[in-house]
Amino acid sequence: MTTLVICVDRSGAIGRATNVPMPVAGWEAVRSLVTDAGLADPEDAGVNCLLESLRIARDLRDDREESVAVVSAENDTPIGADRSIAAQLDDLVDRYDPSAAVIVVDSAEDERVLPIVESRMAVDGVDRVVVRQAHDLESTYYLLKQFLADEQLRSTVLVPIGVALLLLPVLFARFSAGAALAGVAGLLGAALLYKGLGVDRMVAGMPERVREALYAGQVSVVTYVVAGGLLLVGGFFGALAVSNLDGAPLIAETMEFAYAAVPWLAVAGVTAAVGRLLDELIRDEGIRTPYLNLPFVIVAVGLVVRGFAGYFLAQESMHGPVTVAGFVVDPGPRLAAFILAGVVVSLLGVKLASDVGTETLEDVIDADGGTEGE
Repeated sequence: MTTLVICVDRSGAIGRATNVPMPVAGWEAVRSLVTDAGLADPEDAGVNCLLESLRIARDLRDDREESVAVVSAENDTPIGADRSIAAQLDDLVDRYDPSAAVIVVDSAEDERVLPIVESRMAVDGVDRVVVRQAHDLESTYYLLKQFLADEQLRSTVLVPIGVALLLLPVLFARFSAGAALAGVAGLLGAALLYKGLGVDRMVAGMPERVREALYAGQVSVVTYVVAGGLLLVGGFFGALAVSNLDGAPLIAETMEFAYAAVPWLAVAGVTAAVGRLLDELIRDEGIRTPYLNLPFVIVAVGLVVRGFAGYFLAQESMHGPVTVAGFVVDPGPRLAAFILAGVVVSLLGVKLASDVGTETLEDVIDADGGTEGE
């Protein structure tokens, strides 16, 4: 039963420094290689890796028959280096027929060879040798190297930081230091949210979706535009209502905005949903259940949100009492009426969707996913 201690040099530095044919196997051969490598380049971390391989083989020799070997890449390209190491490992397997291996490396690059070793023999352990004086520097170097090699991380982090650094002098020249820092922080936050929430993928696919909708003659294109206009109207009326409040707390301003804007926002959502329903009817393939239920859900949510906003405003005495048929309705019963109306509308939507709808939500998601994949 043989355990093979293998020193891996993916960079090929040991082979180039010593001009010794690889692989090198056996205790005396590796000891001689350590001397040659140390005389050629005493500062090379590979010398420490060779010595660690000898130390591990010495410690394991008491229990079982141990062997020590060195494999070093003989090609400068990554694929060529891996192929040469694979050929050397095959040579070691034919020579020793090891039952297991202990891998010794001195860098993160060498660890990438581990799958190649595992495909040929069982690996009992991996020992990474790091020179004490260079531990922090080497770790930082490999982290930066991996970070810069990832194109997505570069575009997500480096580009916003670069733009912020370019804008910072301009903002300092035109505004105060606080305003400049606030603007840069807002820019970085928006950039991170833009990538983190996947808005970039939505924006990238939007032209194609709009073009397909226009060529297909979908009614939803027009209703989406109308819904966008209604959203703007709702935001305008909400901001106008908030502007009339002087010295009110933030929560009161938020409730006033919601109270004024929610009806318009709900109408916008219903308009967009109705446009999608009309597209379903035009296709004459049956109305899918989620699309039929969506307008009722939007109306129900709008009723509940407006009811709670009105209740909080009434508690702050910012809205006067509501009179219905000559009767004054208190805030509590009024809130209960809005909630009840929302529940009733939602139940009507569920009932109508179950009676008329043809597909479940899972079917719609699968269909949309399949369309996007194509």
